[in-house]
Amino acid sequence: MQTEKVVNHIVNWLKDYAYNAKVNGFVVGISGGIDSAVTSILCAKTGLDVLCIEMPIHQAASHVSRAQEHIKQLKARFPNVSETQTDLTPVFEEFKTEVSLKGKQAVVDMALANTRARLRMTTLYYHAGLLGLLVAGTGNKVEDFGVGFYTKYGDGGVDLSPIADLLKSEVYALGDSLEVPHSIMKAAPSDGLFGDTRSDEDQIGASYPELEWAMQKSEDGNTEADFNGREKEVFIIYNKYNRLNKHKMLSIPICEIPKELN
Repeated sequence: MQTEKVVNHIVNWLKDYAYNAKVNGFVVGISGGIDSAVTSILCAKTGLDVLCIEMPIHQAASHVSRAQEHIKQLKARFPNVSETQTDLTPVFEEFKTEVSLKGKQAVVDMALANTRARLRMTTLYYHAGLLGLLVAGTGNKVEDFGVGFYTKYGDGGVDLSPIADLLKSEVYALGDSLEVPHSIMKAAPSDGLFGDTRSDEDQIGASYPELEWAMQKSEDGNTEADFNGREKEVFIIYNKYNRLNKHKMLSIPICEIPKELN
């Protein structure tokens, strides 16, 4: 990948989109992970206003410290960057008092994890509306179009997606070029939706390099019968997530009314 040219292409794309939309810049949720770090730097390089928002909800201390380190570095490098923090923990806890928490614990935990992401989406759009900004998505290609590893109308609810055509390995390559803090570059990817340090690999059962491999093999038309051992296991994991999460990756189905019924 021609890293410098890719960076310039994305930055120019962001500037053109913002200009045509007649907005002042971008708002980015900062998680302490590589995707939000790279996205926020790309947005900052446009020279337009960039608001970085931290939105902790019982967040692991390591996630908070990495997010704060990144924002501090970003503000030192780019005068167009500002920050704010919205502690959503009290909002989340109040929400829990108003809904039923009955059911299988794993199902309840997942529903609450997705609620965290949707509270953050609401917060991003609140600030975007106040300041005339666009919400910049932080999803990469494997997450957005491979395994669907994001929350519908949560971190999937954005105005534009600068890095959604980049594999995770390519995001890391950009991160190295863009001088993302070392603490973020070496950290295990995590969605941070459960209040602990569990990684994406812990949840999915496969690493991003493995998922990239499986995504390519699936696009090439391979089936699980073509593989053995760990490769077969990863291929099955990838296709399970791809199948179950199609509803996120496809347009919302619309019931079209036949003309003869109008």
